[in-house]
Amino acid sequence: MSTKYNVLFNGNNAFNEAKEQLDDTYEDNFWERLPIEPLKIEEEEIIPMPGQTITQSTEVQGFDKAEEKAVKAIQKHSMVIDEFERNKQIDEAYLLLGKSRYYSQRFIPALEAFTFAINKYPNANLFNETRIWKAKTHVRLQNEELSIRTLDLVLKSIELSEEEYEKAHTAMAMAYTLLDSTPQVINHLKRSTLYFTDRNQSARNLFILGQIYREEKHIDSSNMVFENLALMKKIPRKYKVHATLERAKNYNAADSTDLTIYALRSLIEDRDNRPYLDELYYQAGLISQKRESLAFAYDFYEKSIRHNTKKPFQKSLSYEKLGNLHFDDTKFELAGAYYDSVLQIKELDQNSKRIRKIIRKRESLNDVIFYENIVYRNDSILHIADMTEVQQKEYFQAYVEDLKAKDEAEKLKNEIAAMNSGNGLTDNLSKNQITDNSGKFYFYNVQLVGLGKQQFKNRYGNRPLRDFWILSQGGGGFSTNLDKKTNEDEIDNDSRYDIAHYIDKIPTSEEALDSIKSQRNNAYYNLGLIYKEQFKEYEMAVIDFENFLNNNPKPNLILPTKYHLYKTYANFNTVLSNKYRDEIVNNYSDSRYAQIIMSPKSITSFENSEDSPEKIYKNAYICYVEYDYYWALNDVNEAIEKFKGLEIEAKFELLKAFLLFRTKGDTAFREKLNFVIINYPNTEESEHAKSVLEKLNKSKEKVNN
Repeated sequence: MSTKYNVLFNGNNAFNEAKEQLDDTYEDNFWERLPIEPLKIEEEEIIPMPGQTITQSTEVQGFDKAEEKAVKAIQKHSMVIDEFERNKQIDEAYLLLGKSRYYSQRFIPALEAFTFAINKYPNANLFNETRIWKAKTHVRLQNEELSIRTLDLVLKSIELSEEEYEKAHTAMAMAYTLLDSTPQVINHLKRSTLYFTDRNQSARNLFILGQIYREEKHIDSSNMVFENLALMKKIPRKYKVHATLERAKNYNAADSTDLTIYALRSLIEDRDNRPYLDELYYQAGLISQKRESLAFAYDFYEKSIRHNTKKPFQKSLSYEKLGNLHFDDTKFELAGAYYDSVLQIKELDQNSKRIRKIIRKRESLNDVIFYENIVYRNDSILHIADMTEVQQKEYFQAYVEDLKAKDEAEKLKNEIAAMNSGNGLTDNLSKNQITDNSGKFYFYNVQLVGLGKQQFKNRYGNRPLRDFWILSQGGGGFSTNLDKKTNEDEIDNDSRYDIAHYIDKIPTSEEALDSIKSQRNNAYYNLGLIYKEQFKEYEMAVIDFENFLNNNPKPNLILPTKYHLYKTYANFNTVLSNKYRDEIVNNYSDSRYAQIIMSPKSITSFENSEDSPEKIYKNAYICYVEYDYYWALNDVNEAIEKFKGLEIEAKFELLKAFLLFRTKGDTAFREKLNFVIINYPNTEESEHAKSVLEKLNKSKEKVNN
């Protein structure tokens, strides 16, 4: 009695409190398949040095207390008489000892406790439960086969309770998960949810079952599981909410959009679901985007960010979606700002594939923003330069009027702010006092009227009731406000409001205008390449390539641009692709581009010709090996211009990076390697540039350390 109601009672209470706290503090990542048992395994154990103490978490201390009570029960309350244990609570003490060690992640000592209890007390009431815990410990020690054999024996027991049946199948699913046997995992998860005695674990198992069905492309089965789970009562709220979210993730054209939106809206309106608003709004944004309701998608993603609590991964997804929407809308600076917000979330793994992709896209956006600004600025200058003198004056007159209106509005705003500040009287009135008698004319509010009178006196003093009162002060004279107006008039005459000032800045010489056109055309060409090669935005790419061809391009870039248009249009417009194909073949039949189009397989026969890119590359590489860097660099620069658009262009750029290292140093080398990575993604040259850059960074870190 003392063992049961004193030592073990306190030990079980400490264990249950620690286990409850462990479950509450465990953060599930619902964007991945959940682990069957919510236990975070620490990979590295910190070993304290002599005299050093390690601060333990509260739940670990609770398990330590439970272990202490279990040891006390065994040592002080065990009654072995004639080699037989007379205290029927000792087997429970060993089970508590093993479980406490298990959750403290000391699996070998836990296994010893379970094994001793099984061998010593084969007739105990907790015999099957102890064997299940022993099997779970084997799973943690990666002895899956031994665990499965143990659980097979447990499941064959005729005295198995419903609770033990569920626990055994849950442990079996854990073992088969490590063995990557998905059919067996599905089988045992289904069986573990048959009785639902442990509603928390059973709901978790059912949720994981729905996730696995989706991974296996059994969408109907997945939908059925999540729909049933969302309707269940007396299960943790996180599973009910996320079951609806997971069902929404399975949304397709065959689903009822109204029902899906209604389910999400119902959860959003429930105040108890406030911790999940960021995920709910995000999922509503995804569905709106699929329905091409972009205005709603923007709004939902913004709300997802605004209601985010402590979910960095979810926040990064919302930022990324907003960045993608702004990118598709050609608002590149806004898109870059949202990508920056993703990269500033420190909790994210910066080496993950997704984050590396965002980093590359953000770096590429710098080039896009740079070239787009050139196009916008130079097109504007050329447009104004083409106007007549009268049109130019009208244009800048409208601009100056708009500028004055904005300045006046800003000035008025500042004056109102200064007047409202007064002597701090507004601070003395509470919000409730000021808004008394709401709904009536504001002059009926005595406090507001008094406040207005006082602020008038603070600004203008005591003025007589007569015409032109603002120009008088006391018995006469001019106020300082007139001086202010004089200063404002002087500002009005500033060059900001001078139309001639702007007209004088318009370039008029042919040389200056040609330079502006050349910069703009170069920007069009580079934008087309970036959209085509890096972002796969083919429709945006052809717009810039077409603009380049329509604005007196450089002769040496006309053919490469037409080849790019042929390749780019092939992704969405066969008619226009064939148009450029025929033009290249008919008008440039002797070019290498025509040969590639007509006979791509026979192109290797030209490798030995003196003017082939392969031959030029080999000669340049030989010069590099023989330390003739400047000669090689000259050949590479000519080849890059000559063979733009061909696959070998990336090879020339990479070779140029190494030549720059020999001729200009480390900084130029790094810049060129980054250029290769950004502009030629998914190529051998890009991967090689990445590995070289990583080695350089590691060597630099060693030197700094």
